[in-house]
Amino acid sequence: MKEKLKKFRFTRKAFAYPYMLFLLIFVVTPLVLILANAFIYDGKFSFKNFAIFFTEKSSLVVLGNSILVGLLTTIICIVVGYPAAYFLARYSASKIFVLLFILPMWVNFLIRTLATKAIFVSLNVPLGMGTVVFGMVYNYLPFMILPLHTVLSSIDKNYIEAAEDLGADRFQVFTKTILPLSLPGILSGITMVFIPTISTFAISQLLSDSTVFLFGDSIQMKFDQGLYGVGSVMSLVMIIIVLISNFVLNRFSKTNTVSGGRTLW
Repeated sequence: MKEKLKKFRFTRKAFAYPYMLFLLIFVVTPLVLILANAFIYDGKFSFKNFAIFFTEKSSLVVLGNSILVGLLTTIICIVVGYPAAYFLARYSASKIFVLLFILPMWVNFLIRTLATKAIFVSLNVPLGMGTVVFGMVYNYLPFMILPLHTVLSSIDKNYIEAAEDLGADRFQVFTKTILPLSLPGILSGITMVFIPTISTFAISQLLSDSTVFLFGDSIQMKFDQGLYGVGSVMSLVMIIIVLISNFVLNRFSKTNTVSGGRTLW
């Protein structure tokens, strides 16, 4: 035993063991349980849970609404976040302004959402889909700005100067040089906004007084009702949507990198 302790060294591999144990207990094990529960109905192996979910119209409608809210939130975050990141990247004092965007993230998102709800109530703004989308944009906008700011700040100014020397105006410089080079930041922002939005549940409940149900709300409700099988199926559907979204974005990112390289040559 003493010889084994003497041979043991604190290598990088040794420091990875606690993290691997954490992943095994809190990530792998829950996923295995969800997968198992999805195929168990009345204590037997069955596809009944899948049949219940795909024949339940309300769940499919909620899934469609969640994807719609996710797309709308992502589009608004891009429209608002890209100009903000673009102008922040142009000024030397941008780090201070970026810090102002990050500061709200230091507060728990539940507290931020409750504060947003209090503002809407004080202004007599009716709670509904509009306030839910606003809350989504408010909570996830920094996740769009930060990757965009990082990419835009790292763009070599020689590319812009070369485009201007070749006769390009400001619009052409932006559309043919800056925008293509900033696509990796856009794709990262989409990943960090769209995927959490379609799976969230607390924001929609608080900012709509539980009148707007998204897919995360439905999953929570199924588990609260003891319908672990159907809830597990819905969780698997959400995981599949996340994996497909990541796959499409990664493929698009790789395609853009290859075509961008050919354009530069």
